[in-house]
Amino acid sequence: MELIILPEKVGALEILTYLVVCPETGEALVVDPGGPAPGLLARLRREGWRVRWILNTHGHADHTAGNEPWAAATGAPVVMHRLDWEFFRRPEMQGEARREGFPPLTRVDLAVEDGHRLPLGRQEGLLLHTPGHTPGSLCLYFPGHLFTGDTLFVEAAGRTDLPGGSLEALLNSLAHKILPLPDDTRIWPGHDYGSTFPSTLGAEKENNPYLTDFF
Repeated sequence: MELIILPEKVGALEILTYLVVCPETGEALVVDPGGPAPGLLARLRREGWRVRWILNTHGHADHTAGNEPWAAATGAPVVMHRLDWEFFRRPEMQGEARREGFPPLTRVDLAVEDGHRLPLGRQEGLLLHTPGHTPGSLCLYFPGHLFTGDTLFVEAAGRTDLPGGSLEALLNSLAHKILPLPDDTRIWPGHDYGSTFPSTLGAEKENNPYLTDFF
């Protein structure tokens, strides 16, 4: 059965928090809890779904600010790539989060590497290490679906001018981790910046300058 995917715009920067559910078992995961998402939480409780994982695609505070409330509400562990956990728990990065008005990253329960698999009911997600926006950026792949965080947007890609960013690394991630996926893969980005939502990888290959101009 097809995954249930529910997005909600969260916080002042309107990041997209996703609730992803295996409909056969009611097991769910939360992608990028940027803060309170009352619509998603109400649906979760109404349906009786159980959150098994809380996944941060990267360590920027707008994507992690809701970790603690979601973990307290669901009991689920927080998952992040090891490199971003190491990078964003540095005192200077925690101070930057506070200056931006966000709680700093102080908790990751499962620090993962490229290729880690997250079971979700009768389905399984594959974590792809896609550095460039941050050192430990991740994309989450289920057959037919790719949650890209701030690595790839609709018709754009994540910034590389912030601490830990690298355009060279981002282009390498796009070329070797994302472009080989099937064209009909739906792209679920970390922000709704483009003209359509969601998009597909095939459409991005035709319309996204990061893919049309560099490859």
